[in-house]
Amino acid sequence: MSFTYDDVGATRDEGNCPPGFRPLHVRARLGEGEAAFRRAVEAVFGWEMHRALGIGFAASTARAEPGTDVTVTLAGVIKAPCRVVWTLEEHRRAGWAYGTLPGHPESGEEAFVVDRTGDGTVWLTVRSFSRPATWFARAGGPAARGFQHAYARRCGTVLRRICDEVAED
Repeated sequence: MSFTYDDVGATRDEGNCPPGFRPLHVRARLGEGEAAFRRAVEAVFGWEMHRALGIGFAASTARAEPGTDVTVTLAGVIKAPCRVVWTLEEHRRAGWAYGTLPGHPESGEEAFVVDRTGDGTVWLTVRSFSRPATWFARAGGPAARGFQHAYARRCGTVLRRICDEVAED
């Protein structure tokens, strides 16, 4: 299956939004220190964050890697197939992005990047670009866009809770 957009990998560069797509950028503070960073990275790469979101989720590998097929299911009805297009694992920054495949209600790409700043604060950044690919996504208009923002904010909330469990140990 081919991607439903041309600029595959464009989320690797922050602020890159191809013409005709809508950008999204949500950042959430997760905690502080190396343990929180490592826990957040593992939860993002090992799908724990996505599985904890309360949506249907299936992946073809146990860990995010380029070429992994992912299907997110919303309300048990809407299936959103994607494929991981890039990963990044550096000393203070790690994450990955997936792009939409045919059948996804939107067309575009979404990245999940965890970083630890110089003061030790750990952040999740969800950035994407998208446009409607189905009649019901177009009909959803601002509500569909609101759902995307809520989903990105929920990723931060869920991942913060996962990191808090490490801080309590």
